[in-house]
Amino acid sequence: MLEDATISNRTDGPAVDPRMADIVHAGEVRFSLFLPQYRKDAATGGIHGVGMGHVGIEMTRAIAAQLGVTARPIELKTPLQAVTCVKSGECDLGYFGIEPSRAAVLDFSPPIIQFDYTLLVPAGSKIDSFAAADRPGIRIAVVNNHASTFALKRMVQRAEIIGTDLPEETFANFCAGRADAFAAPRDHLLDFAERLPGARVLDDGYGVNNVGIALAQGRPERLGFINDFVVAAKSSGLIARIIEQGRLRGLRAAP
Repeated sequence: MLEDATISNRTDGPAVDPRMADIVHAGEVRFSLFLPQYRKDAATGGIHGVGMGHVGIEMTRAIAAQLGVTARPIELKTPLQAVTCVKSGECDLGYFGIEPSRAAVLDFSPPIIQFDYTLLVPAGSKIDSFAAADRPGIRIAVVNNHASTFALKRMVQRAEIIGTDLPEETFANFCAGRADAFAAPRDHLLDFAERLPGARVLDDGYGVNNVGIALAQGRPERLGFINDFVVAAKSSGLIARIIEQGRLRGLRAAP
């Protein structure tokens, strides 16, 4: 959990990497989080990372520690807001699926995390595979502008896609019977399934998301630092440890 929305790593030790001198001078790394990547503690106001949000928090903590600065999460509601924050420079980095529409406006590190997309169906549903869901008359609930939704729209030919901006709104539509299935990353759906008796997550999926660290374009020196950091994080086992320690279901370190 992040207390008071920052993680302090200030030290007098590390030499300043010239590629990140502006961030060191600012004293903080600002990173975007969007729902459902986090939840707030009602009592303390601290932020708990959820799924990929936990990875983002811990990875940014490690980046900040290497630079001797603090890590500050920027809490946003939607993926589109998070992308805009990084693109505009109001956030220094973010963690997104490497989708063509995003790669056109952001620079990305190599993938750090992989997970698959699948469907959640209600109790008694006859849908047992993605192919069985892509039929006339089937309605699939999605979160707008999510990487899982971009992938779904490229594949669906017959089913109707019903989008809302927030995960809780999408889940509410699904629970109310306004959709026959809910499409999202597997780890998200496993959590939602626990809140709806009899609901089940399909064994098969409809795509794999490769998540990278995203930065505003036009900063090759900053991208170079992040790329080197990712290579080191993979070789040291940092990413695998973050997944294990966070007990993150459905996520795996990218090769």
